[in-house]
Amino acid sequence: MSRIWAGIDSGKGHHHGLALDADGRKLLSRRVANDEPELLNLIADVLALADGDPVTWAIDMTGGEPALLLSLLTAHDQEVLYIPGRLVNRAADGYRGEGKTDARDAYVIADQARMRRDLQPIRPGDEAAIELKLLTGRRADLVEDRTRSVNRLRGTLLSMFPALERALDVTNVGPLVLLTGYQSPAAIRRTGTARLTKWLANRKVRNARALAEAAVEAAGRQHSTVPGEKTIAGLVHTLAEGVMVLNGQIAEIDKLIEGRFREHELAEIVESVPGIGAVLGAEFLAGVGGSLTGFASPDALAAFAGVAPAPRDSGKVSGNLHRPTVYHRRLQRVFYTSALVSIRCDPNSRAFYDRKRAEGKRHVQAVMSLARRRVNVLWALIRDRRCYHVTPPVTTAA
Repeated sequence: MSRIWAGIDSGKGHHHGLALDADGRKLLSRRVANDEPELLNLIADVLALADGDPVTWAIDMTGGEPALLLSLLTAHDQEVLYIPGRLVNRAADGYRGEGKTDARDAYVIADQARMRRDLQPIRPGDEAAIELKLLTGRRADLVEDRTRSVNRLRGTLLSMFPALERALDVTNVGPLVLLTGYQSPAAIRRTGTARLTKWLANRKVRNARALAEAAVEAAGRQHSTVPGEKTIAGLVHTLAEGVMVLNGQIAEIDKLIEGRFREHELAEIVESVPGIGAVLGAEFLAGVGGSLTGFASPDALAAFAGVAPAPRDSGKVSGNLHRPTVYHRRLQRVFYTSALVSIRCDPNSRAFYDRKRAEGKRHVQAVMSLARRRVNVLWALIRDRRCYHVTPPVTTAA
């Protein structure tokens, strides 16, 4: 049976589509706007070239710019493979010519899809999984923005008031509230411990007394002013308010994620696994498309999530394992982070971790081994539609 292989080099305003036959001959090459009518015409023309034969599409992105195209291909029941951009760039070195064009990239994508058998299909997922993917992606962006803002706040405060920067943990709410009202050593000394404590308590800051004492003590260590102190104080005030706004946005989206996650049919099973809460559970469902139907075994899921080692053997060297380079980074974060948390709250996980450490594995290696074992556990729980229990249920013979 002949087959058509169509490669798509995606872009913001335009995509480039290229179709090859089973022998690698070019059948179609076209630049199309990222617009529904033109995309439908491209799909129709490729299907017409196939004349009833199967068509396999390949693309270098799974969301964002080609989202409309992927929706149209799903609506037409087309098979779509994902080939990471890094693999496309590496494979392009093996093709003739050194120029880089969208048409050449589309040809490489189509030809790699024609020759390779290890590419993962893009699973559309259910509506809930798509919503969770959007929400968790937005949360990740907000967390990154908050991290950058906190680093800027620390750097700015350090340039004016090093003692206070050391005394405060600006990832907590109380220090941020303090910095919205008082920034310079002189202002904190004038206010004093009692008035500062009352000011913080009126704004519902926990442990207001201890925070005020730490700030006044830091102010007592610095009686000099740095150049531009007034401007720096204004920047510290603005940055602290910005971090508080981001904290509120993250808390709001966490509520949305939790509500949408608990509506999913697998939520209770996933959350029963120690170390997995609403956010990590939502990221897991978003990563697998809402179900495990796309994975033939737990080994396939572990490889997809990047918690299964890959061999690197050469010559007489065998059994040399290393971390994989192609994997779903969000899923690896889910399994690794939940494994790290479960060591503290689950006796089975703690026993497994201690055993690996006793075998001579380093901390990260032991946690990664635990993450790999938890893939099997979660797989079995979802397969059997039952929740996790610290003590396994007793089974009796029929």
